[in-house]
Amino acid sequence: MDRRNFLQFGGLSAAGVLMTGNLQAHIMKAATSNPKIKPIAGSWFEFQHLLPSEGRYWDPALKIFTEAQWKEKVREISELGFEYLVLQEIALDGKAIYPSKLAPQYKLGCEDPLEAVLAAADEVGIKFFIGNDFWDDCQKGEFLMKDPEMRKFRAKAMEEVAEKYSHHPSFYGWYFPNESYLNPYFDEAFIDYMNDCARVAKTLTPASVNLIAPYNIKKEKCDDKFIKQLEKMNIEIIAYQDGIGVNSTQPGEPAVYFEHLYNAHQKASRARIWADMELFYFEDQTKGNLLPADFKRILRQMEDLSPFVDKILCYQYIGQMNKPGSIAYAGNTNQESVRLYKQYKHWLDSQKA
Repeated sequence: MDRRNFLQFGGLSAAGVLMTGNLQAHIMKAATSNPKIKPIAGSWFEFQHLLPSEGRYWDPALKIFTEAQWKEKVREISELGFEYLVLQEIALDGKAIYPSKLAPQYKLGCEDPLEAVLAAADEVGIKFFIGNDFWDDCQKGEFLMKDPEMRKFRAKAMEEVAEKYSHHPSFYGWYFPNESYLNPYFDEAFIDYMNDCARVAKTLTPASVNLIAPYNIKKEKCDDKFIKQLEKMNIEIIAYQDGIGVNSTQPGEPAVYFEHLYNAHQKASRARIWADMELFYFEDQTKGNLLPADFKRILRQMEDLSPFVDKILCYQYIGQMNKPGSIAYAGNTNQESVRLYKQYKHWLDSQKA
């Protein structure tokens, strides 16, 4: 998820605010009157945040999570009805998250957190998309995509991961995390990278369902050239980032862009269109820690996206939502993540009534 490059497209920050009881009631009433709003179907998931400056409120907790805590975090997420988790990384800065013969291991409190979360996902029926990088600096996206030796290494790593973990029913597919952006089209080098990853994925796990999450939707130009690009991309799901959290777009705007993208996908008859909805705002306007946005904003995002996508995924549960009393708490100390969890769950329960 290339939110690390958001500044070239960013704007001013929208702060998250706590809601009064009256405002909360008003939002719930409006939501109840619009049953076409799709719930959140899944989330990105990480063992450590790619940019330490953004994850200071949850990285320390994640770093010392035990196997039991990782399993509980997956169970906790499943209780909100999430069906999918997208694992951001199997490596970080060249170190493997799991026990690997190819690289030294990134030191965490759990010996094999990947095994822990997949085992828990098996139990609760969650499907994981497994990220296939970062075997070097995560901010060197072009290098990771284009370098021939890196491609060879990534393929070997995917082979190792498939051998160790693809027996899990929860191993649903792969996520290719070196993301492209629309400007207004995909970079051809990205399409080549993505199709190469897909080739390896299908060789190792033929039934895999694979996903990418491009950004900068406001630059979309869904003409014949873009449709032809979609037609040659060997990918099952494209979950476009809505750009709200990084202030590339403002509430209300993504609906226009997603409608155009939806129409292009219909014409291409290729990848399914999902959404990658941003739950956060920046603590320091356009940088720094990520904090949970207010639910009023998030509900508007869900309303904007619902007519045009099959599923809404979010970025992300980790750090931005926590079940009250969780033994796997990861977030800031003022309980904003608990507040967002409770608000979303209240809304979700109201839809089932």
